[in-house]
Amino acid sequence: MNLHTPLAELLRPETLDDYLGQTHLVGPDAILRKSIEGGNIPSMILWGPPGVGKTTLALLISNKLLRPFYTLSAISSGVKDIRGVIAKAKESGGNAILFIDEIHRFSKSQQDSLLGAVERGTITLIGATTENPSFEVISPLLSRCQVYILKDLEKDDLLKLLERGVKLLEKNSNKKIEVEEQEALLRISGGDARKLLNALELAVNATEGEKAVLTNEKVLAVIQQNLALYDKGGEMHYDLISAFIKSVRGSDPNAAVYYLARMLEGGEDPKFIARRLVILASEDIGNANPNALLLATSCFQAITMIGMPEGRIILSQTTTYLAASPKSNAAYLAIGKAQSLVKKTGDLPVPITIRNAPTKLMKQVGYGKDYKYAHDYDNHFVQQEFLPSEISGTKLYDPADNSRENETRTRLRALWKKKYGY
Repeated sequence: MNLHTPLAELLRPETLDDYLGQTHLVGPDAILRKSIEGGNIPSMILWGPPGVGKTTLALLISNKLLRPFYTLSAISSGVKDIRGVIAKAKESGGNAILFIDEIHRFSKSQQDSLLGAVERGTITLIGATTENPSFEVISPLLSRCQVYILKDLEKDDLLKLLERGVKLLEKNSNKKIEVEEQEALLRISGGDARKLLNALELAVNATEGEKAVLTNEKVLAVIQQNLALYDKGGEMHYDLISAFIKSVRGSDPNAAVYYLARMLEGGEDPKFIARRLVILASEDIGNANPNALLLATSCFQAITMIGMPEGRIILSQTTTYLAASPKSNAAYLAIGKAQSLVKKTGDLPVPITIRNAPTKLMKQVGYGKDYKYAHDYDNHFVQQEFLPSEISGTKLYDPADNSRENETRTRLRALWKKKYGY
């Protein structure tokens, strides 16, 4: 076995039938599979977490269609490289496939340089991204592409992959491999095929003798000792952002700013970090400190305007402020409860008193009748029913126990009395 070829690379499937996961896209009768087998694929963006098969799927498409295939990495390629590929595609008669990994890292001008060739059909673009393309891909390019969402691999897929990995390692190492416990390998993978195979390969290579017996304890010990090697493909990007968010959520500004520095020193996109802070400001702080969302949003805008290296100061200010802020996930829980209720109860009729009445007929049949305009009453409030009768009195927003939301709870209790149980 070539020691420089990772197990994940050796196990790349060569046909769609061997491809694991994403049955909603490439399973029998799935939409993308039909396009591939029909030989007429659209330009597309493959959006999903790392290690779920985006690059592999692009390679399988190129093999199946037997068309000129070019690949670029957004990390190391520029407009000149794009123009070079487009020129080659024209020379070969057009209809070439261009795969761009991490397309979210392309600048606006780099993405602009793709537009004409995609529109004319000189190239069929396949872009891979771990980031929401609505934010990271310019609208004119996005409108010319079909977005396909790839999901984390399921446990059954990972177990099949593990079995394939064991067989290949046994064949190439002449070592008997027994996976006595699988939990640590699966947990380490997090649904990422590359992580699973990296962990398996490291654990086996760390075992002396002709037999490798893998237990949870042994796998975890090996990974801790070889973390840099295990993460050679850059998967630590996701571990760092996870540690960063959990540190802010856990109110530790010291750990949070440490992981911020780790990400910045590693070349992480500052807008990626700022966007996560905006989400956290609502999800984990919410109404305990509404200023958190204002600061986080301003941070994202400022980063966009001034960039790096000065942007690190703004990120540090926002990170430490959010970490030190009181926490509440009440707003996050409220929308979750509300959406679950909607799915359970369906489209309940809106109370007739608060329906819109833009026509004379609607007014005649009672739309908006008896609606009480809150500002006409003391304290700009009057008790009336806003929820459908079937779910009247349902409390979805439950303020958390912090000074600001305790004030909110007190006010709501005074307004609604016993109705919502505040």
